[in-house]
Amino acid sequence: MTDAPDPIELTRRWLERAVIGLNLCPFAKAVYVKQQVRFVLSDATTPEALLEQLAEELVLLRDTDPEQVDTTLIVHPDVLTDFLDYNDFLDNADAAVEALDLQGVLQVASFHPDYQFAGTAPDDIGNYTNRAPFPTLHLLREASVDRAVEAFPDPDAIVERNLRTLDGLGHAGWHKLFED
Repeated sequence: MTDAPDPIELTRRWLERAVIGLNLCPFAKAVYVKQQVRFVLSDATTPEALLEQLAEELVLLRDTDPEQVDTTLIVHPDVLTDFLDYNDFLDNADAAVEALDLQGVLQVASFHPDYQFAGTAPDDIGNYTNRAPFPTLHLLREASVDRAVEAFPDPDAIVERNLRTLDGLGHAGWHKLFED
């Protein structure tokens, strides 16, 4: 028997406590409480296998009623654990969206335990807006994003508010969120 952490459970906890709990994404709570978030644990160990699974999940999301599944989180703990490799892979993710003729329909957002925005220091608290417990690809419906932006017309205000929230919380406060 193993005491290894459950990547899906830890991702749910991150979503509940950070993304929703700190309101980092004001659109996440509605789909989460309606159980329209699909969590997928990838067993991929190579970027090629992950890309194949990503394509399958893009097609599944495209073909599924949004009332059933509005968004998908592919948690992939065994591949692209290095952030730079992960970041490079995102070009492949965008190419998969294009190859499936899904531009304007679906998009892929990115989360990683070592996420680092360009021009920031690795320990910059602002990076934590995109730090998940495991590398994660977030598949979103463009129509849902458009509706959310209509309801919240100034997305820059979200970014600014998130930075203020995380600055106030600090690294210790961030880590405390996940203590039981």
